[in-house]
Amino acid sequence: MNASVVIESIVEDGDNQRIDNFFFKRFKNVPKSHIYQLLRSGQVRVNGKRVGFHYRLQQGDQLRIPPVRTASTHHSQRQKKHPSTFISFDVVFEDAVLLAVNKPSGIAVHGGSGVSFGVIEQLRAQRPDCRFLELVHRLDRETSGVLLLAKKRSALVELHRQIRTGQTKKHYHVMVKGKWSNPKQDVTIPLIKYKTTEGERRVAVATASKARFHGNDAPKVMAAHTQFKLIRAWQNFSLLDAELKTGRTHQIRVHLAHLGYPIVGDDKYGDFALNKKLNKNRNKYDEVPTLARMFLHAGSIMFQHPSGGQWLKLKAPLPEELQAFMTRLDAAVNKWT
Repeated sequence: MNASVVIESIVEDGDNQRIDNFFFKRFKNVPKSHIYQLLRSGQVRVNGKRVGFHYRLQQGDQLRIPPVRTASTHHSQRQKKHPSTFISFDVVFEDAVLLAVNKPSGIAVHGGSGVSFGVIEQLRAQRPDCRFLELVHRLDRETSGVLLLAKKRSALVELHRQIRTGQTKKHYHVMVKGKWSNPKQDVTIPLIKYKTTEGERRVAVATASKARFHGNDAPKVMAAHTQFKLIRAWQNFSLLDAELKTGRTHQIRVHLAHLGYPIVGDDKYGDFALNKKLNKNRNKYDEVPTLARMFLHAGSIMFQHPSGGQWLKLKAPLPEELQAFMTRLDAAVNKWT
């Protein structure tokens, strides 16, 4: 429990943040109902006055933080969640307001859904000097590549604005089953989110049968636009560049599966028989090389720097296991042709 009242001066990182969200982030292990009770009772004050939960903090505000009952402090909670070893993230770019890392496949970007310690939790623990560190966007757990974080709230707000208005450009490298023929193809198929009978969240094209949505009477239809360019094709596989024009959940994966070109190694929307073959230990000259992950990599992101305004293009090289997969594809082609 915080045993005494604290008066905190709001700095730039807290500027324009709703006061309830400020408390949710500060006291992550405290029920939201308790936070709202503190606000309603007037124990929380700004510049000596009572405020509602919708109030947006301003730089220079004097915030009264009352004693907050909690089973343990935020610090001790983070200590309990620390893994025995940290992942060392390759830094793609860093300055006073931004941090970009090359996220490896197999780690979630944030805790939740059975994952207690994701990328953001690890980076916060590794960089205690960063008073503010938030994800600008997300990547699926099995997707590798450039992940952008903000070290200032003002940078986060500006980058979110750029994402909303379509100013950012995100390019992915993706390997699909089948021989892709179009040099360039725009896919504008709308998507819907739904839950399976087991409660797992999934995405489908909007034309899918409603029978699969299990209780979702009217799923929200979301516009989705992906532009694909052919980089290289083998007999049974194709490497594509995918540019996200919109940023829907699982957008690239669902668009490609719907077109009949599932992503190699995709365990949700892919070709499960092929994935099983890829997971087996095989000779390097076999017709089907080995791959134990999804071949989807966030290769680059382009945006305007939130402080200076200059355009930045940050890149992450293709991981060794994906490069090796293509090398083994070449070896298989040379053997059988």
